[in-house]
Amino acid sequence: MGSENMFTVFTKPWPDWPIGRLAQSVKKWGFDGIEFPLRQGFQVEPERAEQALPDLVHVMAEEGVKVLSVASRTDERVFAACAKSGVPMIRTMAAVGDKGYKASELDLRRDLEQLLPWCERYGVLVGIQEHYGAYVSSALGLRSLLQGFDPRHVAAVFDAAHDALTGMAPEYGLEIIWPHLAMVNLKNVYYYRTNGPEAEAASWSRHFTSGRQGMASWPRIAAYLARHAYTGPICLTAEYSDISATERLIAEDLRYARSLFHEGSVNGEAR
Repeated sequence: MGSENMFTVFTKPWPDWPIGRLAQSVKKWGFDGIEFPLRQGFQVEPERAEQALPDLVHVMAEEGVKVLSVASRTDERVFAACAKSGVPMIRTMAAVGDKGYKASELDLRRDLEQLLPWCERYGVLVGIQEHYGAYVSSALGLRSLLQGFDPRHVAAVFDAAHDALTGMAPEYGLEIIWPHLAMVNLKNVYYYRTNGPEAEAASWSRHFTSGRQGMASWPRIAAYLARHAYTGPICLTAEYSDISATERLIAEDLRYARSLFHEGSVNGEAR
């Protein structure tokens, strides 16, 4: 593992930066590539994707930075833009609607089945990421949702922070979705109480923090991936509750992550 993995960063925190500045900064921080938010309000929006995404990919490439995924919707225009630009994956989440979890899962599976012709035609993978709240939020949920799908077309994105919020050990989460795994997101988080013990009912929220500080054990994740010879991308999502510290924290987190994956590639042992 180690040198085979590409480290990318989700560029969501920097919607107003010119693409050239973004590419230079990503390279300076030490990343191999990016995940780009192909959404409204960012440097390239879905309506202009077929024309503008290839230009963004070209500017990134001039700095030695690859675009390995986009976070976007799954309409044909986005598939076509990714194919034209050489971007292999569209990342999305699986929302749970008002009909409840079971009915939503059936609807989501039907929606994914309808995407398969585009996956095949354009050679672009759809990666489904777990997410807390009104989404499929656990590795168990992803396994159930993706059962029977060809992982070359529809696959799982393991998110360290969101999986940790469920309380599952990272080794179990990774084992559960291993046959479907296409990408690993590294971020970290912890719960904190937002009111005091005098309240009639406790209230809790989430604080997104640096890789060393939260509930998700990056060392255990890196060790598991090393033991199982994972060669896919590792995306640091640059999500921090302290937004003002984003540039400092993402550079520190990349150094930390690379050290863990290098250590795992050397000894292949969990610490």
